[in-house]
Amino acid sequence: MLTFAEENYLKAIYHLSDGGKKGVATNDVSHAMRTKPASVTDMMQKLGEKGVIEYRKYYGVHLTEDGRKLALQTIRKQRIWEVFLVEKLKFSWDEVHEVADELEHVRSQILVQRLDEYLGYPKFDPHGDPIPDEFGEVKSRPRFPLSELEVGASGQIVAVKDSSAAFLKYLDKVGAYIGARIKVLDKVEFDGSVEILVDGKKSIFMSKDVAMNILVMQ
Repeated sequence: MLTFAEENYLKAIYHLSDGGKKGVATNDVSHAMRTKPASVTDMMQKLGEKGVIEYRKYYGVHLTEDGRKLALQTIRKQRIWEVFLVEKLKFSWDEVHEVADELEHVRSQILVQRLDEYLGYPKFDPHGDPIPDEFGEVKSRPRFPLSELEVGASGQIVAVKDSSAAFLKYLDKVGAYIGARIKVLDKVEFDGSVEILVDGKKSIFMSKDVAMNILVMQ
């Protein structure tokens, strides 16, 4: 049985390690968790004793298979709760992270299964991120930054890289949302900013940084 804090650390390591594919520096974990390196070192020792990570100096932190499964369970619960909060309780997508971060620690597996069924077995959360299934399988879809689309090319917004409240509120303000059909009308060579047409109706200008944080598929 992991503590809530330990589950949060596993989740952070999973994201930093690209799904468990590479080692993670303790300094990166410290930055992600917004805590002191000494506290991270203590936590790594605890997680290592529980067999969910392996840590070797100069090689970084690696999730064990058990650690990866537990991280995916937490991520699954978080993303299912986000769908519930947005679809059923009418939270906006920039409000759900903090609440879902608390609900993801609910221990009842039957509750999560019933919630998943109630929602119709969603595959993606409100930010476009894939929801792991009950066996820990993650079915992603091909996607790339909007900034890589050429002028005249079309696509669909399917996810965001930056899920901070400030960024999501900005997208709401300009009318860019998950599922929107877009077409690149122009790119400015000087600063990489782009002009896009949303749903064939609304023209939006956005900076290169914004376009890099919007993920699309063709």
